[in-house]
Amino acid sequence: MKILGIGVDVIQNKRLKNLIFSKTFLSRTFSKNEIKMSKKISSKTNYFSKRFAAKEAFAKSIGTGFRDNLNFKDIEILNDKKGKPFYLKSKKIDTIIKKKFKIKNYNLFLSISDEKDYSIAFTIIQTK
Repeated sequence: MKILGIGVDVIQNKRLKNLIFSKTFLSRTFSKNEIKMSKKISSKTNYFSKRFAAKEAFAKSIGTGFRDNLNFKDIEILNDKKGKPFYLKSKKIDTIIKKKFKIKNYNLFLSISDEKDYSIAFTIIQTK
């Protein structure tokens, strides 16, 4: 197994505090599933900040950032039954990674964390 890319992003939570009340910002940045899950969360600022950081970390891990037709909504962060966050491997994300790294199989790893003022995300792309 070989690490193909890593990405990290940290965000000051107050940067998103007012933006999350904008339906335009939410719908352009987050998937319907991410927005739906936020309804169950009391700290919406930290919830969206962690996901925003995770999307930035992913874009950094592939080495292109948000270009070549990659948008924030293309990257979806969900949680498993125990609460562990993961990237949803959509067809578009799968195609981007396989084309960029010329591979057939890979793993995506995500770790997100927050505290009062900051949220952070760390991503690893690794061959299987």
